[in-house]
This record gives sequence, structure tokens and C-alpha cells, in this order.
Amino acid sequence: MSTKPLSEADVCDQFITPAIHSAGWDKVLVRREYQITDGQIVVRGNIATRKKPRRADYVLFYKPNLPIAVVEAKDHKHSLGDGMQQALDYAQKLDTPFAISSNGMGFLLHDRTGLPGDVERTLELDAFPAPDELWARYKEWRGIRPEHEPAVTGPNYTALGWKTPRYYQQIAINRTVEAISKGQKRCLLVMATGTGKTFTAFQIIHRLWKQEQAKRILFLADRNILVDQAVTNDFQPFGGAMVKLDRSLVDANTGKVETAYEIYLSLYQAIVGGEGREPIYDKFDPDFFDLIVVDECHRGSAREDSEWRHILEYFSDATQLGLTATPKETQYVSNIHYFGEPIYTYSLKEGIEDGFLAPFKVIRVDLDVDLQGWRPTAGQVDDKGEVIEDRIYNQMDFDRSIVFPERTKRVAERVSEFLHSTDPMHKTIVFCEDINHAERMREALVNVSENKPLVTADHRYVMRITGDEKEGKAQLDHFINPKEPYPVIATTSKLMTTGVDAQTCHVIVLDRRIGSMTEFKQIVGRGTRIREDYGKQFFTIIDFRKATELFADPDWDGPPLQVYQPGDDKPIKPPDDEEDPVIVDPVDPEPRLRYVVGGQRFGIVAERVQYYDKDGKLVTESLKDYTRRTVGEQFTSLDAFLTSWKTADRKQAVIAELREQGVLLEALADMVGPDYDPFDLICHVAYDRPALTRKERAEAVKRRDVFTKYEGTARAVLDALLERYADQGVEQIEEFAVLQLRPISDLGTPIELVRAFGGKQKYLDAIHELESELYSDEVA
Repeated sequence: MSTKPLSEADVCDQFITPAIHSAGWDKVLVRREYQITDGQIVVRGNIATRKKPRRADYVLFYKPNLPIAVVEAKDHKHSLGDGMQQALDYAQKLDTPFAISSNGMGFLLHDRTGLPGDVERTLELDAFPAPDELWARYKEWRGIRPEHEPAVTGPNYTALGWKTPRYYQQIAINRTVEAISKGQKRCLLVMATGTGKTFTAFQIIHRLWKQEQAKRILFLADRNILVDQAVTNDFQPFGGAMVKLDRSLVDANTGKVETAYEIYLSLYQAIVGGEGREPIYDKFDPDFFDLIVVDECHRGSAREDSEWRHILEYFSDATQLGLTATPKETQYVSNIHYFGEPIYTYSLKEGIEDGFLAPFKVIRVDLDVDLQGWRPTAGQVDDKGEVIEDRIYNQMDFDRSIVFPERTKRVAERVSEFLHSTDPMHKTIVFCEDINHAERMREALVNVSENKPLVTADHRYVMRITGDEKEGKAQLDHFINPKEPYPVIATTSKLMTTGVDAQTCHVIVLDRRIGSMTEFKQIVGRGTRIREDYGKQFFTIIDFRKATELFADPDWDGPPLQVYQPGDDKPIKPPDDEEDPVIVDPVDPEPRLRYVVGGQRFGIVAERVQYYDKDGKLVTESLKDYTRRTVGEQFTSLDAFLTSWKTADRKQAVIAELREQGVLLEALADMVGPDYDPFDLICHVAYDRPALTRKERAEAVKRRDVFTKYEGTARAVLDALLERYADQGVEQIEEFAVLQLRPISDLGTPIELVRAFGGKQKYLDAIHELESELYSDEVA
């Protein structure tokens, strides 16, 4: 039977789906139109739009948590293997060993395992492989023995309203559970900030706990808020089996710790002792815990003398899993040396491309004195009467060994100017050199004239949130709570570099020297959460210190590579620039010598806007250049675009396609004007063709009086649609719903209006004719 007239959907319904089910695949394990990504958010100017999500035609699961094959379908006009490249792309992304392509006449199966046998083979339509056939191959590929299967195939935790793991979370869960079930004692997961490490850890722990691979588990974090959030949110299903481990669990009389629980969560500083307190962890037997999970394991954790290393070494028989967004790798310390190569890495770049993380734009601001440097005159004294050491001071010295109040004021003014040009209530973090600088920045922001009314309305509009300042630190929870409007602007140093889930942070200001890639990634990660319900699709980095030059560093988003090599000749403690970000901002034990020089003017000499592109690099590109490039990738020439537009049954389809490719029509309208429809915006910006307003196009059609063959109600409807086009655009007139809007609805009911044309098809023909006249060469 020929399938030539059938669409791809028909081929799936009539041939591919029945063939899969006939092979023994349970319907609940066959996921059709399986959405893999959310669709990348593209930003230009202050406009953001989402590209189309990536979907596989079919993903086949051996068990609900275990995808095993991808099937891509094509209609009969395509060959059997035309979907293979796409299937392989999805299979690699989903970590599945089998990619299958079909046009409804049979199947082409690609085996990615590398095991003996053909890489690709053709199958008849009735010879689709059974689940057990692919599972046997899968087990051989992964080296899964019978004793590993219960954990490997065990279900995730599910409940009504509970989150389903995203594809990369499922890969991380499956790989970790498999590795631990095979006896791997140390594991490392690297997942970018905002990608759900704690949720992933919960599913791993729950799987192992339910399969009795790990009966007693310790989850360690370095912030109380992280422990508390885990207890009340992701770990909540553990219920009464779970407890927060602190000194309240230690019997004051016997000194014994409560051992009746199975899941313990703890702040590692709370159980290591110190400052006159006894440790808690060693009150457990060394073999008490089967699994220890260390969240944010880059923080103070890679060094051999670090506190949590004592805990892990005490429980050395336990399986140990490290979680981090930024593995610490220098010549002095290494997470990889301790935990081993990452089992799985999901990078910031991947998260942005998939649409799970917010993209960003960078505003790089160069101040004149920063670029030129500053040197005192002979014998010059500072504002305190100190003779200033005669040398050239540059950006590395500013706010560390020398302070220019006017510089702080100029930075505060530029940040405030940006906020008031966008939204002054957007949550903003200003990263400063130290506590002293953070306080001076707070004062400068409070005194900016545009900010004074907001500060008067609520003094929390600008707050210093640092480790030594109790009131500001107490407001941290309010800052990160999307429902709390205040504080709005937080000045800080190190306290907010990591572990702070600032979901609605729209702006990150860099006015500090950043000494390591680890810290840079952590700081950028403060803005990567997407909260579209709060109007946040992207964030802005305002850089005053050239910190974003690190985006050009090969280490920016590459795989973590071990640098440290163990040996007696290596110093245990790294120099200051290599230190991990600390838990709280340290108060300088001996304040650095700071010269204070007032009166030195600072001006902005250069400013440029850069965007994160699809290759994970910052590019300086105008909206016009971006539109030209993006449209050019979709349509090779103006003629190709015109042909596609004019032959499209619905112009909305072309508009939707452009949006999916990241063409920001709203931003183009801001640039060209609000009275042009997408056709003229694209032709003008991408191809330098003169643009006509919607009203000009409508008037040209009226002058030519091309609808004389229509009479009465039909003619009145077309005249009204022409007015609607001039006012609202082509997308409005293509919808049947327009017939329900006044003044068109005054002419009759939708059914009556369609009948006036002689039926639905003739009404659609008239709309198509109207559009042809609007975009005809005579109008242009």
C-alpha cells in the first residue's frame, strides 16, 4: 500500500506506532513527541524570545527511568534513513545506545554501543526489535550484571505534582546509580548552577535507599539554608526517616548521638567541632554511613587539610558522591584527584542552549582612569594626610590599596542609570572587593539622586549583605525570595558568590577583581535561574573590571581537567589568589593600608554590549547584524524569503518559524517603528528594502479596488479586515476569532459571515487573495 499521500503524522499513526507496539513495547514506555529541551532563549536589546523546543518523534524506555532508543519518522517522500542524523543527535543527547529512522516502509537501526556486529542494519516493518532484545544489548554495552539490575532499573520517586527529571538529570541519576551499584566508591557530578543538583541528589539517594544499596545516608552542605531547603523541599518525601544532624541529637549526659534515623542532613561546619566544641561526626561508628553526598564540594573541600576531608576520611568505607557546579582544579587542590573524573557533566553552555538556564548580555564599562592608571605627584598626600607611595596604581589596586570615592560614585551612578532605564525594582547584586568596598558602594547607591525616593519609601532598597553585618545578612532570605520585593540592590563581597539561589536576580555588577575561574562561574551562576512567572528570561552583567574577559578563556566552559598532582613537594595551602570562596566574608585581621584620594574625576570612555552566542562565546553584535545573520541562515536570499512568504498558506507559519530561529520581531519594531508588520521589518532590516507601514499597504489595496467581485456582507467583511490589518497586522486577519470582534461581529455571526463567501473554503480563499494583494509587487 502506498503511503505517498500521507503526512508524517499519518505515517506514525498507521505504520510506525503499530509496528512498535506489535514488537512488545508497552504503550506507557513509548513516549511520542518527547520534549527534550525547553528551547533556547535569545536576547537582543531588552527583548527575549524562545526558540522551538527540541522534540524526538519517539523515545522508547525499557523502564520508566531508562530511555534506550530514539525513533525519528519521515513521510513516504523521504528515504528510510533520512531521519538518521537527527535520531543520532537525539540519541547522543539522551545517552541512548540505539537510533532508529523510518519512513513507514521499514526501519534503519543504528547501534552506538561499539559491540561486535553491524553498526547499521535495515529491518522490515514487522521486524522492529523487542524490548528484551535491546535490553540484552544495553546490558552487554554497560557491563550490567544480574546483581546490578535492581538498582539500575529501579524507579525514580514519583508522586502527584512531583517533578519529573529533565533529560540531563535522568542521565546523571542513572549513571551515578549504575556506578555505585557496580562498586565505585567515589563519584563526582558536575552540573551548572541552577540545573537542579539537589533534586538530582535526592533521586539518586532515594533509588539507592529503596533498593537497599545504601541504608544510611549523610548529606553534607556548607550553608544552613541549603540544608533547610533540602529538608523542606527536595528531600521532603523521606519524612520520618530523615533528620537534620546537629548538636541537638547528642545526649547531654551520655554524649551519644541519635542513630535511629536513616537519612541525615547536616551543615558540615556544625559537625566538625572547633572553637571549643567537640566534633559530632566521630560519635558515629566509622562504618555507620553507606553513602555520603557532599553538596557544593568545591568550597573548601578539595584540600587535604580541609574540614570535610576529615569527615570523609573518617567514613572512608562509605560510598562518597561530590556535587559541584565548578570543580576546583589548580596546581594546589583538586576535586578530581579525590573523587575521580566526573561521571557526568552538564555545563552552563548546554543549559543555556537547552533553554533551562537564563542567557545573559554583558555591558562592559571602561572608566578612563582604570585604563590609564594613576600616579601621585611628588610628595602627594591622601585625604588622611598620608604620603602616597610613588608608583603607578591601576585597576588591580583600586579599592584594595587605594580608594577613589569618585570612582565608587561613578559606578553607582551608572548602575542606577541602567536600572532606572529598565526596571529599578529588578533584583541586583553588586560584587565588591571586600566588606569596606561593599559598604562604600552601598552609601554611594543610596545617595544617587534617582534612588533617593526609593530609599525613602523603604530603606532596604539598597543593603549591604556581608558576613559581618547582622541586619543585612538577616535580609538574605528576603533577597532571594521571589515574592519579597526588598532588598532590591545587594552590595556584597564573597557571601553571595555561591549557594545563594537568587532566582529573580536580573542584574549582576562586577566591580571586583576575580582571581579564579571557579569563583567567576559561581558569580555568573547567581543569575542563571529562569523565572518567567516573574518576568525573568535573561540577566545582565555590568562589568567594570574586565572580569568578563574570562569568557574568552578556554577553561570558561570546557571539561574539568585535573591540574593538581599529589606529591610531597606541593604546598598544602594555596596562595591567597587560589583560595576557595569562604563561607562568610572575612573581617580583615589587619586592615590593608588604603590611601583615600578624593577629587579625582572618573569618566566613562567606552561601553559596549555583548551577547552570549550559540557557540558559548561573547559577541559584540548589533540587532541589525544579528537579524541579517539569523534570517540569512533560514533564507539564502531576498527572493527566497519573498517566495516563502507569498506561497505560505498562513503568514503566521513563517512568522513562527522566524521566532523559533531567534528573530526578535518586537526588538525590530522598537528599532524601525511600531507601525510595520513582520514582513516589512524583515525586508528592511535583513535586506535593506524600503519598508511600508501597514496603513500604507492597506491604502494601496483600497486605491486599486481589487475586490469588486465581492458584494454585500462579503465585501464589508473584507473592508473591515483590511482596517484590522492596518491596525493590528496580518496575524489578526488569519484567525477565525477575528469574526467575533467588533466591528466585524456587527455584520453577523461567524457562521453567517462565512456563508456570505459561499462557505469556509471560499472564505479562506478570499483571505489568501487579500494577503496576496497586500504583499503584491504593485504595492511594494
